Amino acid sequence: MKIAVVGATGMVGCEMVKVLEEFKIPVTELIPVASESSFGKKVEFKGKSYSVIGIEQALSLKPDIALFSAGGALSQQWAPRFAEMGVTVIDNSSAWRMDPNVKLVVPEINGSTLTKSDKIIANPNCSTIQLVMVLSPIHREFGVNRVVISTYQSVTGTGVKAVQQLEREERGEKGDMVYPYAIHRNCIPHCDVFMENGYTKEEMKLVNETVKILGDEQVRVTATAVRVPVVGGHSESVNISVDKAFEIPAVRKLLAETKGVQVQDNTEVNAYPTPNAAQGKNDVFVGRIRRDFTTDNTLNLWIVADNLRKGAATNAVQIAQHLIENKLV
Repeated sequence: MKIAVVGATGMVGCEMVKVLEEFKIPVTELIPVASESSFGKKVEFKGKSYSVIGIEQALSLKPDIALFSAGGALSQQWAPRFAEMGVTVIDNSSAWRMDPNVKLVVPEINGSTLTKSDKIIANPNCSTIQLVMVLSPIHREFGVNRVVISTYQSVTGTGVKAVQQLEREERGEKGDMVYPYAIHRNCIPHCDVFMENGYTKEEMKLVNETVKILGDEQVRVTATAVRVPVVGGHSESVNISVDKAFEIPAVRKLLAETKGVQVQDNTEVNAYPTPNAAQGKNDVFVGRIRRDFTTDNTLNLWIVADNLRKGAATNAVQIAQHLIENKLV
C-alpha cells in the first residue's frame, strides 16, 4: 500500500504521518510531497526516512491513496489528475466539499456510503467534524431541527504563522500579523473571509457541510466563529432543538455509546472538556449537557476536539483505513 501525503511538512500533514503510524495503516511506501522549498527534507515514518518530493514525481509513482492537505487551489488542479490515474484522493481542503458529485465523509457517520468509484473524497472542515460527531446520534434518535453554534477556535486552525504570531505576542515582540488584530489575550470574531451575507466563510462551512453530512436539508444551522488564543484545539458551544421530547440522562447515555465520542460531564467534580486536555487525542469530547429551559425540546452542550487530529488528520486517515479494510482501494 503506497500512500502519498501532499503537504507533508505542514501542520496537518505532519499529523497525518503520525496518525498513519499510530493507526498501523499497512503502508509499504510513504510518499511525502511538499513545495519546492522543502524538496529533500526528511520525513520519519515507522523507523525509516523518506525524502520530500514534488507532486509531479509523486503522481508518477502511482500511490494507492493520496492524502491532500496543501490548500484548495493545488487540490483543484491535482486531485483530478491523481484520480484519473486510479489514485484515491482524500482531500482536506474546502475545494471539493460542496461538490454534489463528491462525498463529504466522517467515517463513523457516512463511511458506509463510499464505493470503489469514489476517487475524490472530501474531508470536512475541522469545526464541522466535531459538531456532527455529536449531532448525528442526536439527530437519529430525536430529530434535530435547529442548531446554534458559537466556536472558540485554536490558532492552529490558521496554520504555523498564526501560532508564531501568538508566541511573538506572548513574548512582547512585533512581527508579521496573520490576523487583523493581536490574538494574545484577545478574541477575534473573524475566521476566514467575510462573505456578502455578513457571515464568514468558516461559519458558512459549518452551515452547509453539516446539512450535507447529515443528509437532511431540513436541519437549520447558524454559527458564529471566533478565533481565540489557544493552541490545543477547537471548542464549540452548541444549542440544539429537536423534534422529540428527551431526558438528559438518555442524551448522555446515547453520546457515551457513540464511537469516537467521550462524555466528560460531571460538574460536581468539574469534569468537562477543555482544549488543553484534548490536544493530541483522536476523540471528540462533550460535556455541559443540559436542558435549555427557555424553549421546548432544546439542549445546550459543549464540544471540544483537537482540530489537527479528528478535525483534520485523524478523520482523513480513518477514511483511508475504512477504504483499506473494506477493499475499496
